[in-house]
Amino acid sequence: MKDMAATLDRTALAEERTQLFKDVFDGKIPKRVPISPSLTIEFAIQYAGKNLADVQWNHLLLEEVYEKVCQDFISDTNPAAMNLRNPVHYKLLGARNFVMSSSGFMQHPEVHGLEAEEYDEFIASPYDCIMERILPRIYTELDTNPAQRAIVFAKAFKAYYDELFTALGVIGKLTEKYGYASIGGIELLTEAPFDFVADQLRGFKGITGDIRRYPDKVEAACEAALPLMIKQGMPPYPPTKYGAAFIPLHMAPYIRPKDFERFYWPTFKKLVDELAAKGQPSMLFVEHDWMRYIDYLYELPENTRMWFEYGDPKLVKEKLGKKHIISGFYPITLLKTGTKQQCIDKAKELIDILAPGGRYYFGFDKGIITADSVDLGNLQAVLEYVAENAHY
Repeated sequence: MKDMAATLDRTALAEERTQLFKDVFDGKIPKRVPISPSLTIEFAIQYAGKNLADVQWNHLLLEEVYEKVCQDFISDTNPAAMNLRNPVHYKLLGARNFVMSSSGFMQHPEVHGLEAEEYDEFIASPYDCIMERILPRIYTELDTNPAQRAIVFAKAFKAYYDELFTALGVIGKLTEKYGYASIGGIELLTEAPFDFVADQLRGFKGITGDIRRYPDKVEAACEAALPLMIKQGMPPYPPTKYGAAFIPLHMAPYIRPKDFERFYWPTFKKLVDELAAKGQPSMLFVEHDWMRYIDYLYELPENTRMWFEYGDPKLVKEKLGKKHIISGFYPITLLKTGTKQQCIDKAKELIDILAPGGRYYFGFDKGIITADSVDLGNLQAVLEYVAENAHY
């Protein structure tokens, strides 16, 4: 009977938490502000006292790591974050774009896979250019004959999905055990076309020069990348308004407004519009400070989710809060430097600004990467305060 009662309690808790997010995504005022902290896999591993490299190379160790985070930190979504940059398949591919440092962190060196004189080739046939030119340069093990390349691909895909399904199994088990919401997380990842061209094809240095030297080609390359980014943002099953494609926005704050207007915004808006038209919402990580582009963000489809790193929360609420869903802004640096009361006061301040009218869930300004980058007591105190006090 105890087991049955516990199961019913977990089920009721999961339903309550799921309803909080449904209300937010439906434009209704929820019972209380839902919580979705960004506790990364690196944070979880360190918090559990494990070695970063050991766990990332062996996902069979994940359950112990994630269990500790679930036990100790309040959240309405499962805080067991997926490892988006698993080292196993990158190693098999001979990746140059994502490599593990000696400390166990996956890092993204400044590399490029497309030369400036190859823009026309990419524009004419982006998929073929990626397969034949770009991938063999970024992934050294693919720089070989077609038969060997197919074998490398097969091994890498097998490793990727083995690790993915192991992690999903652990996360699903803990979601059920702790009664987390079944929605509110990230399903898959895509990129704004300009960010894709910058991140993986030309590099930061290359793209900043290209928009001056080859502006027409950059513009055409973004248009050519758009269908691939739309495809990447769609799940392999019918989408729902409670799912999301995660789109981290990288380059916009680092380019001039006139370049944003020409190169970044048109294909980015087309991407979000097309995903919404297909029934797939977007969750934007609005990196750095987008305040000069806030009126552009308003033009995106209703109920686009926006996780803000920096900026003016009052202005964002005023400009976007009646149309879009807002999260973020809470500075994780304060969790390291502030007193417990200062940290709680900041949470109260942001809730008072962002919660009225709904369309808000609590989150930090960025993912917490290391266990020593925050005071763990402050982190727990803030999450507890929001759970207990952010009622409507």
